[in-house]
Amino acid sequence: MVIDKTVHEKTATDEVLMLEFQAGSRAAFAELFARYHRPLFGFFRRRLNHAVDTRAEDLTQDTFVVVLRATERYEPRALVRTYLYGIAFNLLTNERRRQLRDASPSSPPPEPATTSDATAVVWVRQALAKLELSEREILMLREYEQLSYTEIAELLELPINTVRSRLFRARMALKGVLEARADPIDITSATAESVARETRVSSSRLSKAEAIPELRPAEDEGLR
Repeated sequence: MVIDKTVHEKTATDEVLMLEFQAGSRAAFAELFARYHRPLFGFFRRRLNHAVDTRAEDLTQDTFVVVLRATERYEPRALVRTYLYGIAFNLLTNERRRQLRDASPSSPPPEPATTSDATAVVWVRQALAKLELSEREILMLREYEQLSYTEIAELLELPINTVRSRLFRARMALKGVLEARADPIDITSATAESVARETRVSSSRLSKAEAIPELRPAEDEGLR
């Protein structure tokens, strides 16, 4: 029986693909890149200034470069999704530190571009900005990245009950901010619209940007 490699790559789990990539499969890495490029771009775009999509793309590429250069770091007991977002979190932390270091004390950071965004999306974005960072991050991981409680707990190195309690507080705080408006909106519908729109925007911005990061010759020798 002949197994179509293309079909295998499309149907294999992330973890199987990562192990095949560790064994030298270029096709396995290409499939992982295809699966996670857009989600990771959205992850960075939502957490940085929305007007600077090029930086979000740079960090997305950097995430995969880290994977390419440190294949031995991945252990089969970990979900690939958690592993990738862990790398992304480290890059995001470094980026935020760089922005703080380079920012002028007298000039506030530029406001994200919102002219083309739906009103509810803008409201949710502004409401999220009012939350505590720890609660905002957990809420975004759950609603936007669609991570499970277990994945969030592993990623943030928190007990799962802490994740549950912070997520509950974050939802209540977001609800309070949205309902405090002169024209209150429903948190469930507003959040769902925000998630859907952010996903569509991230996808549209990537139409010309999806290029697998290049390896230096020495790094490329082990892939086939």
